[in-house]
Amino acid sequence: MLRGMILAGFVVAALMGSPEPGRAGVSVNIGIDLPGPPALVPVPGTAVLYAPAVPANDFFYGGQYYAFVGGAWYVSAGYNGPWVTLAPELVPRPILAVPVGYYRVLPLAWRAWGRDAPPHWDPRWGRHWANHGEPPRASRHAMRHEERRQDPRW
Repeated sequence: MLRGMILAGFVVAALMGSPEPGRAGVSVNIGIDLPGPPALVPVPGTAVLYAPAVPANDFFYGGQYYAFVGGAWYVSAGYNGPWVTLAPELVPRPILAVPVGYYRVLPLAWRAWGRDAPPHWDPRWGRHWANHGEPPRASRHAMRHEERRQDPRW
């Protein structure tokens, strides 16, 4: 009986203090310390905003701030944090699609890339990063089957 109560206490404590899936449970200092909210400017053709006056890769999307620092993504509800590490598979696709020209601090490898295209996320985010956050496409077989089903000749 006592063992069950102790176990139940641990489960309740774990559930109350657990971070969101894919995020670290500890905030980190990533060096973005601003005196006030940054001015945000739209990235053309997207729902993403960026902070051109901030000396960091600072973006705003979906009510949250995203920062790309030292090869990792961080997310926060506030412009000064607290920041938590964001697992690569949880970075929203519109953030990954922001062209290189909207990053304030470019990693060395990016400097040779076109400024009007998104970064080359392939090595870390997989070959299909452009489909990130979207449902997987149907296979060719499934698409042919659906085309036949809709064709009145079949």
